[in-house]
Amino acid sequence: MAKKEKVKAVAGREVKHSTLLTVIFAIISLIWISPLFVVLLNSFKRKAYIFKNPFGISNVTLASGGFDRWAKGISKTFVGMLNYSNAIKNTDFFNTFFLSLFITVVSVLLIIVCCSMCAWYITRVHTKVTKFVYTMCLFSMVVPFQMVMFTLSKFANILHLSNPVGICIVYLGFGAGLAVFMFSGFVKSIPLEIEEAAMIDGCTPLQTYFKVVFPIMKPTTITVAILDAMWVWNDYLLPSLVLDISKYKTIPIAVQFLKQSHGMVDWGAMMAVLVLAIIPIVIFYLAAQKYIIKGVAAGAVKG
Repeated sequence: MAKKEKVKAVAGREVKHSTLLTVIFAIISLIWISPLFVVLLNSFKRKAYIFKNPFGISNVTLASGGFDRWAKGISKTFVGMLNYSNAIKNTDFFNTFFLSLFITVVSVLLIIVCCSMCAWYITRVHTKVTKFVYTMCLFSMVVPFQMVMFTLSKFANILHLSNPVGICIVYLGFGAGLAVFMFSGFVKSIPLEIEEAAMIDGCTPLQTYFKVVFPIMKPTTITVAILDAMWVWNDYLLPSLVLDISKYKTIPIAVQFLKQSHGMVDWGAMMAVLVLAIIPIVIFYLAAQKYIIKGVAAGAVKG
């Protein structure tokens, strides 16, 4: 009986501890989500009320003005979809959106295919060259971008990479370090016997990779895709250095063009275009989030 009571007491403490952690992390989640809610709320407001009352929904408080005045204040505060129409028109949003989508999709595909193949090769083939390549990939994660950005801009102009296709190659170079590291960690956890069995059955190295190895790397592939997609989609500095922004504008660059003369900014339109820019990447993240922890844990395996 004493042992059962002790087990029940321990189980009760664990339930209380779990409940406490759930409450704490729920509060932290709300704090992290609150900026997104503020952006969404202000994307429907008149410009004057974005600064006057950024967290409220009416220019009149319910306590001071009563329900009728509070309701009328809501109609004065919000402008409906006007900010969104202005944002779409002033940023040429659809052309900008598809340019950002093209750069993001092509860059992520290049990173996944090239880096996963590189990681598989340097993990299975142990030579001084592969060790050097792996070391350089790790070293690229340490070097600050500010040290190479001016040299990068100069070489991009010399090599004619100042276009949507060229910048995808630049993103491949900058994204290779983390991707190779994560893929290498996962490949080390794949039994070599699986690949040997495929080769005995007549598969070439490329067939072994695409038909056997690559499907197994699905969790890490999705993790790398999510991390790099969020990076490329939201990146401002690299496109501003590499692209000819008079011809090509990604969404982060287009947002800056909402600034008017004398430092005036159409904040309502800016909030609206930020919401439009957030929606695709949030949908992609939510669709693939279950693979993130599994992929990160698998990519951290040491061998």
